[in-house]
Amino acid sequence: MSQFNELARNGLWANNPALVQLLGLCPLLAVSGSVVNALGLGLATLLVLVGSNVAVSLIRHHVPDTVRLPAFVMIIAAFVTCADLLMQAYTYELHQILGIFIPLIVTNCAILGRADGFAAKNPVLPAATDGLMMGLGFAAVLVVLGAVRELFGQGTLFTNMDLLLGPIAAGWGITVFPDYDFLFLVLPPGAFFATGLLIALKNLIDDRQARRRATHKKERPTESRRVRVTGTIR
Repeated sequence: MSQFNELARNGLWANNPALVQLLGLCPLLAVSGSVVNALGLGLATLLVLVGSNVAVSLIRHHVPDTVRLPAFVMIIAAFVTCADLLMQAYTYELHQILGIFIPLIVTNCAILGRADGFAAKNPVLPAATDGLMMGLGFAAVLVVLGAVRELFGQGTLFTNMDLLLGPIAAGWGITVFPDYDFLFLVLPPGAFFATGLLIALKNLIDDRQARRRATHKKERPTESRRVRVTGTIR
């Protein structure tokens, strides 16, 4: 498996920052009440992850270890400020809804962890790929969680998508369950519950894949021993 395939697999599944590393849970649980909120925060986090990884990789040979972490935090804060200003300029209403959780991206441990753990030790292209895949993995979990909470909490899907994507998405909202409201999933305790279900589902899929690989490995030596022992197969 090439390095980039492994980075993609780690970011999207095997080492997903939300489901495996359990990092960035504060915004994950707080703003994932709907798909549009989750997608907005996911894209902002993705932008910061890619930008900070690239910048950290570029300066990795010029920053002393003693000021390494403060320098990385400053870089992350600069990209968070850019994301915050962009959202104010182009998606002001969504920016008002997400509120403090946009500036708080700078405290997301997943971003500082990737900057210090990977970008500071690798060239620009692998660092950018790592940031992209980790950001996509985090955003994907946010969107899935937002869809689950919006569907089973309010009975709708993709409402108010125009706040992020403009007038073209004004009619994307779907009412799946009319006159439906399940307050538990709308509130943060429901977010904990839904996140736990997603983690359990991932672990179940990983366990089944591991069993299949183990079964496949057991079958292969049996075939090769039969060939070597008998030596009469034609």
